[in-house]
Amino acid sequence: MADPNAVVIAASTRSLVGDLFEYRDLGAVEVKGIAAPVPAWQVLQPSGVESRFEALRGAALTPLVGRDEEIDLLLRRWARAKSGDGQVVLVSGEPGIGKSRITAELEERLHTEPHLRMRYFCSPYHQDSALHPFIVQLERAAGFARDDTVEQKLSKFVALLAPSARGDDEIELLAELMSLPSSAADLNLSSQRKREMLLEALLHRLAASARSRPVLVVFEDAHWVDPTSRQLLDLTIDRVARIPVLLVITFRPELQHGWGGEPHVTPLNLNLLAGGDGAMLVEQLAGNASLSLGTVEEIVERADGVPLFVEELTKAVLETNGRGHRIGGGLTASALPDLAIPLTLHASLIARLDRLGPIAKEVAQVGSVIGREFSYDLVEQVAQRPIPELRLGLDRLTDAGLLFCRVSHRNPTISSSTPSYRTPPTVHCCEEGGRNCTPASQQRWSSILPISSNASPSSWLTI
Repeated sequence: MADPNAVVIAASTRSLVGDLFEYRDLGAVEVKGIAAPVPAWQVLQPSGVESRFEALRGAALTPLVGRDEEIDLLLRRWARAKSGDGQVVLVSGEPGIGKSRITAELEERLHTEPHLRMRYFCSPYHQDSALHPFIVQLERAAGFARDDTVEQKLSKFVALLAPSARGDDEIELLAELMSLPSSAADLNLSSQRKREMLLEALLHRLAASARSRPVLVVFEDAHWVDPTSRQLLDLTIDRVARIPVLLVITFRPELQHGWGGEPHVTPLNLNLLAGGDGAMLVEQLAGNASLSLGTVEEIVERADGVPLFVEELTKAVLETNGRGHRIGGGLTASALPDLAIPLTLHASLIARLDRLGPIAKEVAQVGSVIGREFSYDLVEQVAQRPIPELRLGLDRLTDAGLLFCRVSHRNPTISSSTPSYRTPPTVHCCEEGGRNCTPASQQRWSSILPISSNASPSSWLTI
């Protein structure tokens, strides 16, 4: 179907990658083994969309609910930054909790104010690429086009830097960073000294930009930051205190940092949505579509307070309704198995589990078969893994936010039967569709049934 050196994707993949790429619609095509023609697209090239969040979620933002206090805090820090008292806000939270959404809301609130916006995005695919977020930001600021020649790029880049650069050496160092022709090698600097001067040049660019107007800097997904960018970010946090800049850094809780403790640094941990806020979000997403109270409550229960889950589950319900299914009576896994977990959430979850390794993934699957909550004793009997391996898997899942432990088994004074665990809805749902069709699922259920008579009630709480 695809030509040599070409990639063709189906509708399911198209929905997952959003606007990350540019495509050519191939229409409905015949595929061997499938009776009816299926829609397909050819992937052409990466898109020009700056933000991964915007590329995946689209231009229309999800309604923001339950974040009034957080937005108010950010606006107060912006007011202080504008007066010259630079501020840093550390926005942390689990995947899907709304870190990118809240920064987008802040940018929207400030769009009528005179200011400069600088955005940096980390990527799991560039954690070993030095200063990748800064290189990409400079490319966009200079206005590089795909078909620009090297000479055109260099001309644009010099035009960007020349008004504020402190000398030709600074421009040459930054040009070398961008893989553009430069005479940086002629400076005869040691690698350490060149690194120091390069970082200082990037810091100076931020300070120079803030001389004419306040600057909003958004640094997203810092949990994927490369080591050199991390060093520069550390220096930036210190430098920001003396210039009119608000630096907002988003990251997941697993990031270990030492950014707290300074008077100009404010931590902002995004918590799960309360039940009322979750219901309000469902109703706003549903718009004119009429969802029963039971359906709304079940979506909120399954989403467990995670805004992204609320959004995707609500969309799944609405799409099912559009196909003619009756949903007024409520959403249930038995009645609508295809809504056990939306494809977008499934792919994200599986990718996260894969990164944790096979042991953690297997433990998660065992837990998902047992139910939303289970005791350590029960999962130990079902998993049939050596205790060190089982605890390693539980530790990794807990650290990643995919499992919640009521009492940590890491405390040697606590007996192994004391801890109990609770899985987020999506982890549990991942096994829903496969209980009756996969040998692994059948084997797990066979292992569980003889044990169930001795399990505590809390071990069998399910969605």
